[in-house]
Amino acid sequence: MIKGFGGVFWRSNNLEAVKEWYSKVLKIEIGEWNGTIIKPKEGNETIFSLFKESDSYFPAEQQVMLNFQVHNMDEVIKHLEQIGVPLVKDMEVSDFGKFIWIKDPDSRLVELWEK
Repeated sequence: MIKGFGGVFWRSNNLEAVKEWYSKVLKIEIGEWNGTIIKPKEGNETIFSLFKESDSYFPAEQQVMLNFQVHNMDEVIKHLEQIGVPLVKDMEVSDFGKFIWIKDPDSRLVELWEK
């Protein structure tokens, strides 16, 4: 029944700063309508996962966490270092892939994943 995710929507008290951050840091070009369309590529997956309220995987005060799949984690980390975006947590490597965490201007934890 489900074809895929149709979008991710949230509010921001600092819309222009958040738009600029996502453009600069993750190279997501956000249009005048305050959004963009990300078209999945071959091999891309979207995970829908539920967590208990008590789970410590991401901050309890944050109800939703964004996860972006990346092509090359080493290149992403180099880019983040060049523009001064610190990692919230160093890279974790598991059977599921490589993961890093950064925060956007609203202090929202964002996970980056290389499968």
